[in-house]
Amino acid sequence: MITFIAFLLTIIGSINWLLIGLLQYDFIAGFFGFQASIFSRLCYILIGAGCLYLIIRIIVNKGNLKVWERKKKKKKETELQPVYNNNNIEPANENVGKNNDNKTESEKAESEEQENGLFDEHLKEK
Repeated sequence: MITFIAFLLTIIGSINWLLIGLLQYDFIAGFFGFQASIFSRLCYILIGAGCLYLIIRIIVNKGNLKVWERKKKKKKETELQPVYNNNNIEPANENVGKNNDNKTESEKAESEEQENGLFDEHLKEK
């Protein structure tokens, strides 16, 4: 988000310099009254700081700049939720709703390995 804001500030500063070069009109100074206004100076400082931030990000990322990046949401595990048949209200999975109290220790360990995804790795090692 900070990179996006810095990018927008840099775009505003670039457009301002384009207007100064082409039309000799300072957009920021015109907006806030005059160039020495405290608001104009704060705007210039923010634009310069945003530009420096982008330069540092480009150097740190070795030439790459991601202006907007969506964060990945964690997927909810759907394995633990029961799947119901259309005909019955009973769960379609046989293991859903059963107690693990009747299982032996090895069966409990095996079912825990399957739930945690360790069962496939265990088979690969043998």
